[in-house]
Amino acid sequence: MKYSYWELKTWFTNIDFTIVGSGIVGLNCALELKKNHPKATVLILEKGMLPQGATTKNAGFACFGSLSELIDDLQSHSPEEVFDLVYKRWQGLQLLRTNLGDKNIDFQQNKGFELCKDEVFFEECISQKEEVNRLLTPIFKADVFSTSNNVFGFQKTHNTYITNNFEGQINTGQMAEQLLAKVQQLGVKILNGIAVEKFTENGAEVAVKTTKISFKTKKIFIATNGFSKELLDENVQPARAQVLITKPIKNLAIKGTFHLDKGYYYFRNIHERILFGGGRNLDFETEETTNFGQTKRIQNKLEKILKDTILPNTSFEIEHRWSGIMGVGNQKKAIVKQLSNNVFCGIRMGGMGVAIGSLVGKELAQLLD
Repeated sequence: MKYSYWELKTWFTNIDFTIVGSGIVGLNCALELKKNHPKATVLILEKGMLPQGATTKNAGFACFGSLSELIDDLQSHSPEEVFDLVYKRWQGLQLLRTNLGDKNIDFQQNKGFELCKDEVFFEECISQKEEVNRLLTPIFKADVFSTSNNVFGFQKTHNTYITNNFEGQINTGQMAEQLLAKVQQLGVKILNGIAVEKFTENGAEVAVKTTKISFKTKKIFIATNGFSKELLDENVQPARAQVLITKPIKNLAIKGTFHLDKGYYYFRNIHERILFGGGRNLDFETEETTNFGQTKRIQNKLEKILKDTILPNTSFEIEHRWSGIMGVGNQKKAIVKQLSNNVFCGIRMGGMGVAIGSLVGKELAQLLD
C-alpha cells in the first residue's frame, strides 16, 4: 500500500521516540517522555486492535503477592530482593492510582484472601507469616497478613483464610481507556494493527520495519513484555493465562480478590459474576506460548474448581472465555535497561503488570536522561 505525502509527513516523519506496545508499560512510558520532553514527537505502535498482551486480559488484581507466593519467592531470592519486589509493586500501584484516580479505574480495597488446600499447606504458610510481616513492615507500617474465617462458604479448602489487608482490585478496561485518553491529550500518536518486524540502529537513528511501513526514529522503546522474544534476546518467556467469566449470579456475596495454589488460580466478583483464571501450572510447556486460545485440560479444571470449591451450592453458566500473554523469567525483577545508544526496553512483568507497569513505564522513559 502506498501512503500519501500527508500521511507520511504527519505520522512517520521526524519521530523522536517510538514505543512498541500500547499496554500499561508503553502508555506510562509515553506519559513520562511527554512530561520530560513536551515538544518531542512520540509514536506508539500496537499490533492489536486493543493492547495485545495482558494489560486488559487479566483479572484486575491490584496485588503484590500472596503469602505463599512470597514464601516461594524467598526460596529463590534473597529477603532484600523480595522486599524490593514488593516495594516496587506497591509504589507502582500508588503511581497508577495517583495518575488516573481511584474512581476512574474503579479501585476498591476489599482485601485479598488466600485459600489453602489443606491443613499442612495452611500451617506451612502460617509458620512463616510473622517473618514475612516483619520483612514488609517498613513498607506498610502494619502487618500485611492476618487470618479470617471462611465467611464465603468455599468448600474443599482449609476453613481459615490468609488475609492480605492491603490488596485491592481495579477495572483494567477502564484503566487502559483512561491511559489512552491521557496520552492522546498530550499529543502522543497511537497506531493500531501495525507490528514491528525488526529494527536496525544506524548511527543517531533507528530504522524500523513494520508490517505496514518502514520509517526512522531517533529512539525506540520496547514494551512488548511476553512478546519480547520476537524482537529482543532477553531472559523473558511468554506465559499464557486462561480466564473465564460466568453469567450474572443472583445474591453473589463473594467480595475481594482470591488466590489458590500459590497464586496459580485466582478469582473475584465483578458485576455479580465470578471471573476466574489460571491453571498454567497444569501444563507449563503448552502455556509457554504467544498464541491466544484455550485448552480443554485447563478449562475443565477451572470449571471443576468453580463447581466444587467456589460455587458448591450455586448453579452457574460460563458466558465468556479468553486468554492473555504474560512475560516471565527465572527472576521476578522486571528488565528495564538501555540496550544500545538508541534502544531501550521495559519487559518481564512476571504476572504483576497492574502493580508494576506504571513504575516500569516511568523508569523506562527515565533511562533516556
